[in-house]
Amino acid sequence: MLRSSLVILALALSASASAEGFDYSYFSLGYGKTDFDTVGDGDGFTLNGSLAFTDKIHGFISYEGAELESIVDVTRWNAGVGYNTAMSDKLDLYARLSYEYVEIDVPILGSIDDNGLGFGVGLRFAASEQLELVAGVNYVDFGDGGDDTSLEVGGLYSFTETFALGLAAETSDDITSYSISGRFYFGK
Repeated sequence: MLRSSLVILALALSASASAEGFDYSYFSLGYGKTDFDTVGDGDGFTLNGSLAFTDKIHGFISYEGAELESIVDVTRWNAGVGYNTAMSDKLDLYARLSYEYVEIDVPILGSIDDNGLGFGVGLRFAASEQLELVAGVNYVDFGDGGDDTSLEVGGLYSFTETFALGLAAETSDDITSYSISGRFYFGK
């Protein structure tokens, strides 16, 4: 039941869809809660952007800053390139390759950082003119820091052609996160 609910939520929170297709040029600002099984939980903000270079190729970048248990600061960002293709007028398939960076700052112990490569694949579904759902699988390999595979789901509700409000959830073996964000489109 939980897995089905997450898939439905993820599909609902993706990006704005219209008769012309999905828009891959946007930026968003969000707030999220994250639960680390071994470290504790925390909250923070996210900033994401994507720019369509062609109708099939887009670049993206994201930043996440979080404070865990009011002690540990976590900073994560990634940047990369994606390929998207229409499966139908209501469904897009995308794949992304990214450079990943994470830094954990612990008082007394100092900073620990790591970087690696990420790969993700997912679907964007236009449930209606206003509602888009998304679901995907992401893999990150941090080399010395290990690797992680996560499932993400979300949805976006478009209030106008240029603004949407979204909800998302992402879960892996050790980390679960939930977020709400505002997305602003500038591609169409």
